[in-house]
Amino acid sequence: MRFENKIAIVTGAGQGIGEAYARALAREGAAVVVAEISEENGQRVAQEIVGTGGRALFVKTDVSSPESAANLAARAVEVFGGVDLLINNAAIFAGMRRESLLEVDYAYYQRFMEVNMNGALIVTRAVYKLMVERGGGAIVNQSSTAAYEAGNYYKIAKTGLNAITIGLARELGPLNIRVNGVAPGPTDTTATRTSVPPERLQALLSTLPLRRIGTTQDIVNTCLFLLSTDAGWVTGQTWCVDGGAVLKI
Repeated sequence: MRFENKIAIVTGAGQGIGEAYARALAREGAAVVVAEISEENGQRVAQEIVGTGGRALFVKTDVSSPESAANLAARAVEVFGGVDLLINNAAIFAGMRRESLLEVDYAYYQRFMEVNMNGALIVTRAVYKLMVERGGGAIVNQSSTAAYEAGNYYKIAKTGLNAITIGLARELGPLNIRVNGVAPGPTDTTATRTSVPPERLQALLSTLPLRRIGTTQDIVNTCLFLLSTDAGWVTGQTWCVDGGAVLKI
């Protein structure tokens, strides 16, 4: 029960890794705000957490909107009394367009970057003062090993997010708020199965030192460590959880 009496927000918590984060935090004692743009998915996750004895609240949230993020923060205070922990997980991934930088529709590109990169900053700006009121907190931003490869706007967004993690860690550290990132490699989720062709996924897995696809629990384990007091002197870092996909000095 590492997070007993803590209040956590998880964006994009209606499915996949975000859902796994929300459920894991609830199991370890946190009250969880399920911030999700899909009302159906968000309500389902929150209700199922409550149904198993946990505390959860669904708030329909568009992380690209400062107004929506402000409402998210206000609802967390209204129902649970504040915010201690934040996981910026929301992203456009399942079903995303795979087009070149020179050809992708610019309005789509702008929307994509607002969600996948700037959303973490927008939600952090909305909640960090609430963390300060409770003595500090911890934030984890969901990156990707794609950040370490050349490629399209998804990779660019995650590279930018890593830089945002570093910048926020420097600014929020004096306020006793730690900011880190998790960069999953290929992970067994519905989004991966529907967005990555099977032959491409198998080719990728064959190059990994650990030779298997990741599970959501692999990612959850690292994220919860970074949120916990066990990582109390860790900030500004993005940890690759990827079976060895990214090997760097």
